Amino acid sequence: MAQRVRSAKLETRSARLRLRLRPKPYYVKISRGLALGYRRTKTAGTWVIRVTHDGEDWTERLGTADDHDETGPDILNYGEAQDRAKTIARAGKPGGDNTVKGALDRYESDLEVRGADIDNVKRVRHHLSAKLAKKAVGALTTNDLREWRNDLAAKMKAASVNRTANALRAALNLAAETDERISNGKAWKDGLKAIADAGEARNIVLAEQEVRAIVAGAYKDRKEFGEFVEVLAVTGARPSQAARLQGEDVQSIFDANTKTWQPRLMMPTSRKGRGKKKITHRPVPITESLTEKLANRNDTLLTRPDGGAWNKSNHARRFAEAVKAAGLDHLVVTIYALRHTSIVRQLLANVPVRVVAALHDTSVAMIEKNYSKYIADHADELARKALLQTSAEVVPMKREVPA
Repeated sequence: MAQRVRSAKLETRSARLRLRLRPKPYYVKISRGLALGYRRTKTAGTWVIRVTHDGEDWTERLGTADDHDETGPDILNYGEAQDRAKTIARAGKPGGDNTVKGALDRYESDLEVRGADIDNVKRVRHHLSAKLAKKAVGALTTNDLREWRNDLAAKMKAASVNRTANALRAALNLAAETDERISNGKAWKDGLKAIADAGEARNIVLAEQEVRAIVAGAYKDRKEFGEFVEVLAVTGARPSQAARLQGEDVQSIFDANTKTWQPRLMMPTSRKGRGKKKITHRPVPITESLTEKLANRNDTLLTRPDGGAWNKSNHARRFAEAVKAAGLDHLVVTIYALRHTSIVRQLLANVPVRVVAALHDTSVAMIEKNYSKYIADHADELARKALLQTSAEVVPMKREVPA
C-alpha cells in the first residue's frame, strides 16, 4: 500500500464534522501537484481530487465520506479517498482521450485498420451511460463495470450481455496495452466476467420445405430481396458476407474428372476474429439455377431495389414478413436460421466437420460447440456402419416394433 499523508482535520470523521459548512473544499496535499479535498455539507461530506501539474488544473469528485454509519462502494474513509485520488490522477483528466469513450474510439479505429467488424463497438456505445463513457480507464473499478453489466442483464439475454461486455473488455485491454499508466486490468477482468451458462446456442434448424417457403416469400417481396435470401439459404453465409459479394465472385470451374462445370461463389471471409486474415475469399458451391440468376453482373452482386447495400436495418423487417408468409413464427425464426440449417444439412449429409467449418467460414471448435447435438446423432449413424461383426452369420434379434 502506498504511503498515506496524515491530516488532523480530515483523517477522522469526528474532526471533519467539526469543520464549518462551506462550498469550497478543505484540501490537504498528498503528493506533487495532487491534493485531496473534503467538501463539508449538511449531510455526509464528499471527497474531491485536485490536480495541478504539467499544465493541468482540474478537479473531480471521488465519492462520499464515511461521516455516518453507512457502507457502499462509493463511501470512502480518508485512506481510501487518498488511494482513489492517486489512481485517478495517474489515469489522467476525465473527459479526455484516456476515457472509456476514447478507448472505444481507438478500438474501433484498430478494427477498421484490420478489416474487422465494428458492429460490436456500436453495440457498446448504444448501451454505455454518459457517466461511464467519460470516466478515465485507469480509474475504473470492478463495481463500475459490474453495475453496468448487471444493468444490461436486466434488459437483454445473457448471451447478448456477454457479447457486449466482451467488446468493451477488448477496448479496455487495448487501452492498457498502449498506456503504461493503466494498471487496473483486474477491474474489467472481474467486473465484466461472463454470465455463466449463457453460451448455449439456440440454433433454429428448418425443414427443407420451410426454407423453400421462406425463399419464395422473399421473392414475393422483391426480386432483389429474393436473391439475397436465396444466396443465404444455399451457402449458409452470414448476411454481412453476402452483402459484400461482387459480380466477379460468381464463377464456374470445369472439372476434368467429371467433365462438368461446377458453379461457385467466392465468398468474402467474415470480419470476426483477431488479426488480419490471409485468405479474403473462400469458394462455396452453389446451384446452376442460382448461378444463372447472378451471372453477368458488375460491381456489388446483391443490392436493394434502390441500389444500396443490405444490412440488418433494411433486411430484418422484410425477412420477418417472409417468415410469416411461410407460416412460421417471425419472433423465433431469424435470418440466421438459414445459416444454422445449412450447417446441419451438410453435417447430416456426411460432409466432414472440417469441410463444413471451412465452407461456413468458422472453426471446427465452434461447429462442435454449437452443433454437438447433431454431430452426436450423426456420429452414432456413422459408427454403426463400421461396427465389427463377431459372428460369420448374423441372426437378427426378434423385437417388437414400437407403436
